[in-house]
Amino acid sequence: MTASGGQQQSDAVARRGLMLVLSSPSGAGKTTLSRRLLDADPGVELSVSVTTRKQRPGEVEGRDYHFIDAARFEAMVRGHDVLFDIDWQGTQQLREKADRDLVSIFVLPPSMPDLEQRLRRRAQDSDDVIHARMATASEEMSHWAEYDYVVINTDVDHAFAQVQSILAAERLKRERQIGLSEFIRRLQAQL
Repeated sequence: MTASGGQQQSDAVARRGLMLVLSSPSGAGKTTLSRRLLDADPGVELSVSVTTRKQRPGEVEGRDYHFIDAARFEAMVRGHDVLFDIDWQGTQQLREKADRDLVSIFVLPPSMPDLEQRLRRRAQDSDDVIHARMATASEEMSHWAEYDYVVINTDVDHAFAQVQSILAAERLKRERQIGLSEFIRRLQAQL
């Protein structure tokens, strides 16, 4: 096994890809963590919205969705780790479709005053928008128990290290390493 960008890889064992979801209330850090992960790990790709349903009138390929058949969707999932920066509703929809390949992480702020301070520091939103985001944060946080992991983003470097550790462990799960049986057979044949 070789280390590359914080990622454990093995050329000897084929692995099924996973779908990594990062969710959080606005301002808790999921976008920052997502960007860092994409920069640090070449084995992770940002999700492109795809659907296997038929294209509806007025929808444009590549703008609204990428319309693909079920076989191509299945092929896209295999061997690739795809990052989703989505809310809890989107996470539930993914869980219904592909629960065994889904790894979900909910990112929490260390406190509500800290969350508000982060929103204000971004200087992107008016006071009314910040108040609305704070009001919805409690509702969003009530879904934390629906996630596989929870990361409290007190320090972005520490939170990022936790996300990387989760990803590394999930990649090593026996059921994701679909090439293990063949690898073991080759090892045994060498005796």
